[in-house]
Amino acid sequence: MGTGYLWIKALHIIFVASWFAGLFYLPRIFVNLASVPADSRAERERLLAMAHRLYRFANILMLAALLLGLILWLGFGVGRGAGWMHAKLALVAAAIAYQLSCRRLLRGFEQMTNRRGHVWYRVFNEVSVLLFAATVILVVVKPF
Repeated sequence: MGTGYLWIKALHIIFVASWFAGLFYLPRIFVNLASVPADSRAERERLLAMAHRLYRFANILMLAALLLGLILWLGFGVGRGAGWMHAKLALVAAAIAYQLSCRRLLRGFEQMTNRRGHVWYRVFNEVSVLLFAATVILVVVKPF
């Protein structure tokens, strides 16, 4: 396919891995936010600022990963018509939904309406790991 294809593929992998790094860490900040004592305003504000910056950065990484993935799919025909690609696209949609749910959860912390504890956020954090693992397996193994 040529050098252009390889550059796009490499950049896509870099941006997907970077996006997921944000999705791995953002819920960890939520674990800490859920554990902050009510009288610790400075710690809460610091964690909220970190979460905001990470969420914005993860959005940029997500958009770059999606754009490069579209170029691979539509421009180079990668996975076109393959069953594994349909499953991968479903997982990408799930990862986008996960990111949007992180935004909703972040708003809950901002508005002081969060009712979930740190254990819930620890479990929620594992969803991104499962999404990433399943996506990598589909792309590498191409089971169907």
